[in-house]
Amino acid sequence: MDVGDVPRLAGDCVGILAGGGPLPGQVARAVEALGRQVFIIGFQDFAEPRVIEPWPHRYVRLAAAGEILSCLRAEGCRDIVLIGPVRRPSFSDLRPDATGARIMARIGRALFSGDDGLLAAIVRVLAEEGFVVHGAHEFLSGSVGRSGVLGRIQPDAGALADIRHGQDVVEAIGRLDIGQGCVVQDGLVLAVEAVEGTDRMLLRAGECRQPGRPGGVLVKMLKPGQDRRADLPTIGPDTVRRAAGVGLRGIAFQAGATLLTDPGGCIAAADETGLFLIGVGAAGVPATIA
Repeated sequence: MDVGDVPRLAGDCVGILAGGGPLPGQVARAVEALGRQVFIIGFQDFAEPRVIEPWPHRYVRLAAAGEILSCLRAEGCRDIVLIGPVRRPSFSDLRPDATGARIMARIGRALFSGDDGLLAAIVRVLAEEGFVVHGAHEFLSGSVGRSGVLGRIQPDAGALADIRHGQDVVEAIGRLDIGQGCVVQDGLVLAVEAVEGTDRMLLRAGECRQPGRPGGVLVKMLKPGQDRRADLPTIGPDTVRRAAGVGLRGIAFQAGATLLTDPGGCIAAADETGLFLIGVGAAGVPATIA
């Protein structure tokens, strides 16, 4: 991490609100490398023990906002990071505590909107509570996907056309706060990402794959106007292998706005499975292999 990239932190302890996957642990290591302390709130049923338990931590229900805020304040955490996927529970399963109920009232209609609207409202409320919310990319600059082809496999002209179409599709569904990804095969949209997430979308795309045509392309992009402090598009080696398993031929992601959980592992998996992996511009920016 370059000196110019070091986040400006308000205190010595950074609180990490952790969902699933390896990224909460990677953020924790990066924070420690800056000489700061870490405290992790692991969301029950989502955070992975092997990832968060090397650091001081506490498991808390997703809707127990009072307990979450009390823990963060008791540990002196003014700076916080939200990282790792969680599955949105049904309203009947939330069971908020008293503070959680008050925060839900402050969030209002955003509680029933798409993920970006809800996360933006949560970030706003956390700021109102006196916390400074940082994006994981501020600490994980080496994991932010770069522009161009990563690995040995190059997309051909047909794949580039599918990427451009996919960029337009994701921009359209993103404006409606639906999802961050889609799968396009030879100009045909096989699937778009909604609340089910990327993995289940890939399964549907595999079921809809058209025989006798080149394999489809997964396109992952930011939603237009999305707050980058929460829910950046994320790709890991498992994503690459799942894409290959359902017959896709490549993955395109928004360069500078996508986290690769393991950049080297993603490239190795792409080379091993024969998929291309390419960082492209935002919607409306031509996909190139430069």
